[in-house]
Amino acid sequence: MSEFAVEADNIVRLFDKGGVRALDGVSLRVPSGQVFGLLGPNGSGKTTMVRILSTILAPTSGRASVAGFDVVKQPNQVRRHIGLAGQNATVDENLTGYENLRMVGLLNHLNRAYVVARSRQLLEEFSLADAANRTVKTYSGGMRRRLDLAAALVANPPILFLDEPTTGLDPQSRQDLWAIIEGLVEGGTTVLLTTQYLDEADRLAQQLVVLDHGKIIAQGTSGELKRQMGATVLALNFNSIDDASRARPLLADLTATPANLEGTVLEMTVDNGPSVTADALRRIDTAHLGLAGLALREPSLDDVFLNLTGHRTDGAGAGDDGSGGAAVGRRQKRRRARA
Repeated sequence: MSEFAVEADNIVRLFDKGGVRALDGVSLRVPSGQVFGLLGPNGSGKTTMVRILSTILAPTSGRASVAGFDVVKQPNQVRRHIGLAGQNATVDENLTGYENLRMVGLLNHLNRAYVVARSRQLLEEFSLADAANRTVKTYSGGMRRRLDLAAALVANPPILFLDEPTTGLDPQSRQDLWAIIEGLVEGGTTVLLTTQYLDEADRLAQQLVVLDHGKIIAQGTSGELKRQMGATVLALNFNSIDDASRARPLLADLTATPANLEGTVLEMTVDNGPSVTADALRRIDTAHLGLAGLALREPSLDDVFLNLTGHRTDGAGAGDDGSGGAAVGRRQKRRRARA
């Protein structure tokens, strides 16, 4: 495989007869043998990008290749080199775990003996061997997600697309799935991961692209994106929303970027944490504002996203198919509120 498992150049995808740009000139280079993260809220374009790369959707314009094959001109070759696990488990709940994997293998026209051996191997690796002969309707959510990921691996593809694979899972199931993904990459698999969970991107992805409203707004490693924020985040928790609101203009000149106010908590990104904190406390005391507590911490990816977009990644909204207009409107209002 070449240096890049996936290459996309200036991808545009329009919906509603050109009225909505789900993707607006997105270009990607996904190195082979790594986890590459597409980070963004619902409606940002992540799922649309995965659907284009996996040949489910055609781009309106632009060009993309996977494993060296053009996704529009050579879709069959692309499909032979990829596995896809979407946001919801697609396994048949009326079949057993083993029957699901066997069915996937036969639909891919794989050798029957190989399918049997591969299915047993995956069930063992994904800690599903004891439940192999149970119908999937009896599986927990975490078990279904593991089985769905196993199904994407029956043909042993070198490239795996995971579209928000841990959505709806409990913390332990998320940790289990993360460990499986890390093991796949150690074995040489390339993973393109979409997520709106910042801790997930921070742990798994070597490279990140941040999408918002169909555009790339930042890219780099997790560390590089955090360093864009400055050295420290100062979080001030006031006794009341009114005190927090009054403090915001009072402290505005202490940070180069607009402070974020949510309820009683005011957060500012600063370069000299101890000095700025001392100055902020003096001003708060002089203004007789009630302070319940404060914290100094390193920036997180959540801080990065908030600084870049004016909103966090937990915004409600529809998927990436052009139906998220209400969510877009809410985000725009929140941006104006921060300005």
